[in-house]
Amino acid sequence: MVLAEDLAKQQRSISVAEFFEKNKHLLGFDSPTRGIITTIKEAVDNSLDACEEAQVLPDIYVSVTRLEKDVFRIVVEDNGPGIVPENVPFVFGKLLYGSRFHQIRQSRGQQGIGISAAVLYAQLTTGVPTKVISRTGARTPAHSFELMIKTETNEPDIRVHREIEWDRMHGTRVEIEFKATLAAKKRLLDYLRYTAVVNPHARIRGEIDGEPCTFERVSDEVPPCPKAIAPHPHGIEFGLLKRMAEASTAKLEEFLVEGFSRVGRKSAEEILGVAGLKGSRKASALSSQELKALLEAMQAVQVPPPPASQCLSPIGEELIVQGIEKEYPVDFIKARTRKSSVHSGHPFIVEAALGYGGKLPAEGQAQMLRFANRVPLLYQQGACAITNAVAGVNWKAYNLSQQGLPTGAVMVLVHVASTNVPFTSESKDAVAAIPEIEKEITLALQELGRELKTYLNRRDRSRQQEDRARAICSIIPDIAAKVSEIVEQPPVDTAPLEGRIMRRLVAKKRTLDGQVELSVHNYTAKPVSLSLSLLSPDAAQDAIPKPDFVDRVGDDYTKVWKCALDPEASWGARYTGGGGGTLDVRGVDDRVKVVVDLDV
Repeated sequence: MVLAEDLAKQQRSISVAEFFEKNKHLLGFDSPTRGIITTIKEAVDNSLDACEEAQVLPDIYVSVTRLEKDVFRIVVEDNGPGIVPENVPFVFGKLLYGSRFHQIRQSRGQQGIGISAAVLYAQLTTGVPTKVISRTGARTPAHSFELMIKTETNEPDIRVHREIEWDRMHGTRVEIEFKATLAAKKRLLDYLRYTAVVNPHARIRGEIDGEPCTFERVSDEVPPCPKAIAPHPHGIEFGLLKRMAEASTAKLEEFLVEGFSRVGRKSAEEILGVAGLKGSRKASALSSQELKALLEAMQAVQVPPPPASQCLSPIGEELIVQGIEKEYPVDFIKARTRKSSVHSGHPFIVEAALGYGGKLPAEGQAQMLRFANRVPLLYQQGACAITNAVAGVNWKAYNLSQQGLPTGAVMVLVHVASTNVPFTSESKDAVAAIPEIEKEITLALQELGRELKTYLNRRDRSRQQEDRARAICSIIPDIAAKVSEIVEQPPVDTAPLEGRIMRRLVAKKRTLDGQVELSVHNYTAKPVSLSLSLLSPDAAQDAIPKPDFVDRVGDDYTKVWKCALDPEASWGARYTGGGGGTLDVRGVDDRVKVVVDLDV
C-alpha cells in the first residue's frame, strides 16, 4: 500500500514539448551533425509552402554562420505572405500547432512539429531564444520576436516583441542558434541542390560558412496550390468516423454525401443498404455498433478514387528534366509522371527520372535522389521503399550493370506526391513499404529503362558509324593524295565520294600547324539548321567567322556557331589554337549526323 502511494506521487502527465525534449532523435535532431540540415529543411519547407499558398515565386535566403567553435547561427528568410503577429509565437513556440494537420491535401509539412522542434533544440543546446521577424504587407509594420518554449506546458515564452523597420515588403525571417558541426557541409549543399531540382520555380541563395551559392529558378510559374478534399470512405477509421458523426447535425444520407469524397446519392444509398440503416436518421444518433456496420459498408461498396487533380501538385515531366539539367550535366535524361493511384484511401502520384552519362561518376552505385511532396529525403536510404523498388528492377535488361542498385554513370530520381505520405518515422526520412507505391515506382522506372536502352543502343551504333566515318575521312584523302603523287596529277577533291558513302551530315575538326579547322558537310537530301559547339582551351578570338556565342567555363571556352545548310552544301571556320576539346552538333537528329575529330 505504501509502495503504491509512493509510486502514485511520482506519476504526472507530461507535455508534448517535454516528450520531444527527451526524444529529439525522433524529429531528426539525433546528432549535432544532422541538426543544421534538419533545421534548414524544416524552415525551407515552411517557406516554400507559404509562398505557393500565396502564389508568390519563392526567393529564399539560407545562411549558416559559425559564432564559436561548435555554435552556429542558422538564418532562413523568404518573401512569402508573412505570419500575422498573433500567430507567430504559436507557430514557432508550440509543438503540434499548424494549419495543415486536419486538411487532406499535399503539403510539405503537416504535423506542426518541425520548426518548433528546431526552436526546442536551440534552447536545449545554447539557451538562446529564437528570433523571428515577419511582415504581412507594405502597409503593416514588421514584428520582431524573441521566443522560447515552456517545455512543462508546451506554450510559447515570448522574451521580446516589438515593431521594427524591415526592408522586405512581406515575408518571414527566422534566426536560430544552437550547437552543431558542419561535418555534413556537402550533404547540406546537396539538400539545397536537390530542393532546387524539384522546386524549379524557386530561387535559393545560400551562404554556408562564408561560401556563397545560388540555385536559380528555371520556371516563372508557381505550381497550383493543392485544395483540401473530404476524407475518402476507403481510408477512414472508426475513431474518425465516430467523431465526425457526433459533430454532425445532418441526416445520415446528407452526412455521407457532404462529408466524404466521391460519395454521391447513389453510392450513399448503396452504403446505407449494405449497413441496414435509414438515410433519414441523424448521424449523431448512431450507436457504436451501427457506426461499425456503417464503416464496414463504406469499405465494401465501390467508390471512385479521390480526385488527385485537386489535392495533389506533381512537378511534371518537363520541369523535372529542366531542374536536373540545370544542376547536373547529363547526356540522357527522361522523366515520367504516372497516373494517380490510391493507398488506404489516400491518392498519390509517382514521378521518376533517369539520367545517364555527362559528368556523373562512372564508378560505384547510381546517384539516388528520393523525394516526398517535393522534399528531399537525405537519410535512411536503405530503409526506404523507393530504394527497395529501384533495387528490384532488373537493370541488366536495360544495358546497365547492377549490384543491388544500378551502377555506373546513372542518376535515378523518384518523387512521391500524396495527401498522406506513409513515412517510417516522425523524422520523415524514408517512405514505408506500401505495395501500391512500390508498384507504381517500378512501372515508372521500367518505362524509363526501356528509353535508356534505346538511347544506349543508338549511341553504340552512332559510335560505330563515327569510327567508320573517321576511317573514311582519314584514309580516302590520304589514298587520293598518294595516287595523285604517283600519276603526277593535281590532288582530287574526295568530299563527294565521302558523301556518297555516308549520306549524313558530317562535322569535322582538324588541327594543323597551329590552326584549328572546323567543317560541316550536309550530305543528306534535306536542308538543316544547326549549332556547332566546341568546348576547348582555345578562346578563338581570331576565328573566321566569329562564334555566335562564347562562354568561359573554368579553364575552357564554349564556342557556338550557328548555320543553315542546303543539301550538298558546306560550312567552315578557322582560328589559331592548340586544338583539343569536344565537338558537338545540336539541332540535327543523331541518326543522320557524324562528328569526326581528326586530332584523335
